Amino acid sequence: MSRPLRIEYPGAFYHVTSRGNEQKDVFKSQRDREKFLEYLASATERYGAVIHAYCLMSNHFHLLMETPEGNLSQIMRHINGAYTIYFNIKRKRAGHLFQGRFKAILVEADEYLTELSRYIHLNPVRIGIVEKPEEYQWSSYRSYTGHNNPPEWLRTGFILGCFAQQATDAQKKYRTFVEDRLGKEYESPLNGTIGASILGSATFIEEISATYLQEKVDGNIPALRQLTKRPTPAEIIKEVIAGFADDEKLARRVSIHLCHKHSGQRLRELGEQFEVRDTAISEASRRFARELESDEKLRGMVSRLKGRLKICGM
Repeated sequence: MSRPLRIEYPGAFYHVTSRGNEQKDVFKSQRDREKFLEYLASATERYGAVIHAYCLMSNHFHLLMETPEGNLSQIMRHINGAYTIYFNIKRKRAGHLFQGRFKAILVEADEYLTELSRYIHLNPVRIGIVEKPEEYQWSSYRSYTGHNNPPEWLRTGFILGCFAQQATDAQKKYRTFVEDRLGKEYESPLNGTIGASILGSATFIEEISATYLQEKVDGNIPALRQLTKRPTPAEIIKEVIAGFADDEKLARRVSIHLCHKHSGQRLRELGEQFEVRDTAISEASRRFARELESDEKLRGMVSRLKGRLKICGM
């Protein structure tokens, strides 16, 4: 199994998840969940963690976390370790509770934090536990919409501040933002993660790579191989046009899909490039991905094209 790539520095933001060993439940009672939240609180006090959003499911959890001291591993050892000890003592068991190490994706905050918070808060709705996110007790959503007063350790201001300056206006607009995805097909923002490690624009990824990965030269880490400089939209489009010169419409669909998946450009920038709404980019890319699954010939053509562009992965 390949080693995860850990990038830690002061002020970093992460989407963190951890699943139960063998997909088993890690939260079996209300007290379990309350105890876990207590460890989140102590992580903010002892290690300076900043928790922006959370959701506790039965066999896993999601955290949107900031680390002002650059100590993510220390924070997660405290949270997962302390909770495992509590869980094992309570149920007279021994051994691992969580499946391997936690998974952490470094996030470009300004561009992705609001979208990731929506993704986290909609998790109970996506799997059918509730119809509306406010019906689920064990997430931070109710603190974002004014249903509950947020605990002292939960920081809602950063994300709500992206919607309005006044708290009530921000809460109302955030609720509208989240509910806009109810009943709709919704692509996970995490699908844009590069090397299973970073979610951000091409500029952000290049800056992180140059600043924090120069000494990590082990080519056996797959994530590092994927964090090399990626092709620009112009480079992708040029290669696609050459490969699909006889079918302009198909070339456009291929270009949109490859730019969306592999250029690292923001949806807004790609929308301007292709003269469509930014949401139309992700929708078109998703439709083309389904087309690739059912068309072996087309899949082969696109695969060869990606080879010429030196694009790794799916």
